[in-house]
This record gives sequence, structure tokens and C-alpha cells, in this order.
Amino acid sequence: MADCISMKELCSKIIKELNDAVIFSDNKGIIRLWNSGAERMFGRAADEAVGQSLDIIIPEKLRQRHWDGYFGVMERGESRYNVELLSAPALRSDGSRISTEFSMALVKGDDGKMLGVAAVIRDVTARWQREKELKERIGELEADRRA
Repeated sequence: MADCISMKELCSKIIKELNDAVIFSDNKGIIRLWNSGAERMFGRAADEAVGQSLDIIIPEKLRQRHWDGYFGVMERGESRYNVELLSAPALRSDGSRISTEFSMALVKGDDGKMLGVAAVIRDVTARWQREKELKERIGELEADRRA
């Protein structure tokens, strides 16, 4: 068929166009893939992000914990977060924080050694804010009821 494309081209097109951020970082934590969803979410063009450390999206006070976990995964070759959703705050290029949820895929070479991690990330800031406001309102109503 004339309109058939290879699986590699199809995967590339899907990743490029997803609204969610798709990022791949190598076993040293260097960003190697940054799609258009990541550009919109984090406010950085791919050519600004690729080749940089994941530190550009990790809040400073969380970096040590992140890297301890990250390099532990690189060493062990396994993580519970490749099957569970992970929630974490992230940084935009302007320094503002967003709430994110993401799934991960551990990427290994033919020899079984870790090449890095791919993540599909969604900005859940608006939902998180609504839930926070609802919890505060429930707390107020319960306090009024007890008074």
C-alpha cells in the first residue's frame, strides 16, 4: 500500500503528536527525547531540553531523593513505578510548579542493562487544585458542624 508507513515511523508520529509529555532519559539522567507535549507542558523547546539533565524539571528540594531513586532503578533494572502511576511536582521553564502524574517504561538493551527510562507525563495541576479546595471546604463544614 502506498500509504503504509513503517512501525518506526508510526511510533515516531504518535509520540511526537501526543498531548501528554513523552520524555526519555538515558541511564545518566540526560534527556534524549522530548516531544511536543513536553514542550507545551514544561515551556521548553526540544532543542533546549535534549542533552540536559532531568534537573530542569525537578524541583530543587526533591532532586536528591529523585536521583537516589533514579540511580537505584538503573542499578537494579526494576521499579514499582513501571506498573504504578507516580505523582510528583515538576518545574516549568518559568520556575512555576505543576502537579504531574506519569507512567514509566524501563528501557533495557539486548544485554539486559538499563539504557534509561521513558515517561508519559500528564499535567494534573487543575485537578489537584480542585481536590485541595474540596478537602478544605469539607474541613470547614466539619468544623462548623462541631461548633
